[in-house]
Amino acid sequence: MNVHELLRLLQTEHDETAAQADNLREQIERLTTALAETEARLAELAATRKVIDGFTPPDHATAPAETATVYQRIVTTFNEHPGKVFRVRDLHEHLGLPTDEPSINVTRSRLGRLVRQGLLEQPGRGRYQKRT
Repeated sequence: MNVHELLRLLQTEHDETAAQADNLREQIERLTTALAETEARLAELAATRKVIDGFTPPDHATAPAETATVYQRIVTTFNEHPGKVFRVRDLHEHLGLPTDEPSINVTRSRLGRLVRQGLLEQPGRGRYQKRT
């Protein structure tokens, strides 16, 4: 096998791998969009339930809704306060979550994902608000 054949085979494998990477990126983009839409819908449903529960008289109170996931709670908080800018620690205090550094870092990562998905925006370092 000469150098030209080796380079041709290497280029062919590079092209195939690049095409596979493009395909995976497209799948990730579709899944990310679907996840963002689904999480937004879950947040809307949670807010709707909260409004309806507010109209229900105490003697007809229904069983409490299942505990929402942290993502749902975060999105719901931003939906309820669309103009408010939250710091991660303030958001933790608002949600009644632990304020230790590992917990804060996990939430910071979650907020970063919500920013990348287009649900939130970051108007300043360490500050997050609902995208308008």
